[in-house]
Amino acid sequence: MAELKDNKPRHEQIAEWLREGIREGRYGVDEKLPSESELSKMFDVSRVTVRRGLQTLEGEKRIYRCQGLGSFVKGEKAVQHVLAMNDFMEEMKQNGLEAASVVMGHKVESATPSVARHLKIEPGTKVFRLDRLRLADGKPIALDYTWLPAFYGQLIVDYDLGKRTIFDILENEYSIEIVSGCYYLHAENASGLQAEQLGVASGSALFRMDRVSFTLHEKPVYYQQRFYRNDKIVYRLRVERRKEEGADSSSMPLSEISAEFLPE
Repeated sequence: MAELKDNKPRHEQIAEWLREGIREGRYGVDEKLPSESELSKMFDVSRVTVRRGLQTLEGEKRIYRCQGLGSFVKGEKAVQHVLAMNDFMEEMKQNGLEAASVVMGHKVESATPSVARHLKIEPGTKVFRLDRLRLADGKPIALDYTWLPAFYGQLIVDYDLGKRTIFDILENEYSIEIVSGCYYLHAENASGLQAEQLGVASGSALFRMDRVSFTLHEKPVYYQQRFYRNDKIVYRLRVERRKEEGADSSSMPLSEISAEFLPE
């Protein structure tokens, strides 16, 4: 158990202990910090206290947090290693394809526990849901199911969601910048309806990518489930060996993630 002193609030002491660990190199850039549960046990304090300490470091821009993954060291050079966050239109353009979307429906519904957890809201809270079929050169390539807190949903609902992306509307119409995101990659079999919409056999393998996109201060803007045709896309990951002085030679942080579309 780590020792705390009595002359400072406990959350400040936890923040200082982590700060010192970052300065001394115990935790390198992009390295995951101990979890809230682990820190709670180490210092014999509540998770609320630990969370306040982490929020202090986040406010100092020393760390960044990803929903469901934990807290990571940001460091002075972290921005140079942030992955490009492209929307669907940008991904298609990079691959020389013409993008289009078909809005299959949108509505206000109650957040399920899973949606609520990703959006950091209470289950049952009203959210805006948007379902779209994504096309590349006129052919179905992906299905998107997107949930936004009601505030953001009301901002986009009156725009042409078949031609404009959420990124485009929020950033250009309201100056709400998407600054970060967390990705979750899965494999899943197509349901009967999904297979029909994507033009594949029922039960075919789909590449599922869940993403939570954040604006400033790690505030979730939307949670999205995207189901790609497995025969149309691969994701390329690029890693780099750290060359900075004092960095762990075994550290190979992810520097790029990009979609590549397979030829017919």
